[in-house]
Amino acid sequence: MKSLPIKLKITILAFAIVLVSLMIGGLVIIGNVENVKEEELRKRTMITARTVAQVPEVEQYITETRGWTTINPIVERIRIINNADYIVTLNMEHERYSHPVQSKLGTVSKGEDEGPAFAEHTYTSLAKGEAGTAVRAFVPIVNENHKQVGVVIAGNLLPGFLEMLSSVKREMIVIMILTLTFGVLGSSLLARHIKEQMYNLEPHEIVRILTERTATFHAMHEGIIAIDKNESITVFNEKAKEMLGVSGEVIGKQIRNVIADTRLPEILHQDAPVYNQEIRVRDTNIMSNRIPITMNNEQAGAVAIFQDRTEVTHLAEELTGVKAFVEALRVQNHEHMNKLHTIAGLIQLGKQEEALSYVYQVSEEQEELTRSLREQIKNDSLIGLLLSKVSRGKELGIKVTISPESKITTFPENLDHHDFVLILGNLIENAFAALEKTEIEQKRVFVSIEQCHEKCNIIVEDNGYGIDKGEMEAIFEEGFTTKKEEGHGMGLYLVQNIVQKGNGNIEVDSYPNEGASFIITFPMEHKQSIKGEKIDGELDD
Repeated sequence: MKSLPIKLKITILAFAIVLVSLMIGGLVIIGNVENVKEEELRKRTMITARTVAQVPEVEQYITETRGWTTINPIVERIRIINNADYIVTLNMEHERYSHPVQSKLGTVSKGEDEGPAFAEHTYTSLAKGEAGTAVRAFVPIVNENHKQVGVVIAGNLLPGFLEMLSSVKREMIVIMILTLTFGVLGSSLLARHIKEQMYNLEPHEIVRILTERTATFHAMHEGIIAIDKNESITVFNEKAKEMLGVSGEVIGKQIRNVIADTRLPEILHQDAPVYNQEIRVRDTNIMSNRIPITMNNEQAGAVAIFQDRTEVTHLAEELTGVKAFVEALRVQNHEHMNKLHTIAGLIQLGKQEEALSYVYQVSEEQEELTRSLREQIKNDSLIGLLLSKVSRGKELGIKVTISPESKITTFPENLDHHDFVLILGNLIENAFAALEKTEIEQKRVFVSIEQCHEKCNIIVEDNGYGIDKGEMEAIFEEGFTTKKEEGHGMGLYLVQNIVQKGNGNIEVDSYPNEGASFIITFPMEHKQSIKGEKIDGELDD
């Protein structure tokens, strides 16, 4: 049975159910037929007994000695006419004056259910005997003086089960044929429909797929939560439980009862996916992709795939850190080679003092910039970023000026050094890209990070080609870019997401061929101290 296809299994099961139901229905029908037959026999038997009790000869000779010689032939004719199994007449001494068996005439009856009949009661009863169960009717015989002189007992045997079945066999056969025919046809159609709904998969295949899916979900490094259209949880893997601090079995529960500040049900209402959105759930910053689930063009639920932002940032730093270090080393190597060539040229010209003065000048400039940044900015990630951008600007022929008033000791609420690195890195790179398209002689980028008790300002300005008015409203949209190369269009979109996360504001001031200015302001009512913060790969003094 296990090896049979699911369609055949369903057909056989449905056929068996129909057959059993038919048998139960048949028993019920036969039981009803038996009740109807019994009631019919009670009425017929009572009529027969009343007929005998009203015969004048029975009334006259029931008190006579050997009166059965007259009564029995009359009663037997009535019994045959009414198709009764037996009719017995008794006088008041319980002597039989009629009976189908001649030898019992004149003998005394000792029936247990005869008593009330001798007290002028008319009734019926069921009596079990050797021939089977009989319906018996008791009617008193009353003379013209209204005095009881005897009792008439008429009896009819109830038909047995086989007789009952035989009486309705034709109807039963017709019902069975029709029921089985439509049952088999219906079960076949049902099996085909179920098979289609199961994508033509067998049960063991469904079990295997479900087991593999469950194991895959729990093995994934990302958190996965899925809900149906009623907001009940259908998937909640172990990583999601770990990240959100959830324990126990949650499948089938309402998502809002498990995670009060969840934003997954929003997808059910807006019916559109949301990618790479950073949200806060249970005091945890996560990077989330939320996607609606549709079946047959109808919404069936939603799924969220997310990572702890700390892990995402760590992975991004691992992936981009190597590139940043390689780029920084390349720029530094190129810059040092130029400086060495200059020093070598001065020495070859015999200008040792000028060479030595040049060395001191270059060293002092670099040390002064580094010292100034270390005093004002208490995070090595930001210092490293700004130093690398200054060197990168020199290579591109762009002068990067960092405001001497720049200072940051605390981060705005919900933000950290990763967010500031992303903001400054993207804005400065966009400024470089804008300046590369211009032909002006003095290309400049100005960077300022100012902080006070109430707010924190980030300013990045350039004197590049600026932003067209028609593009101003679209620069923060995901995927928007003026570059022809693929892989662009995410920088300003990510910057705007961070600004929103920090409850900040961003202003853009730009005119064609006059440059652009980005001013970002964050409130500092709640702030996170970064003093003394250390990260992997921090710069040495």
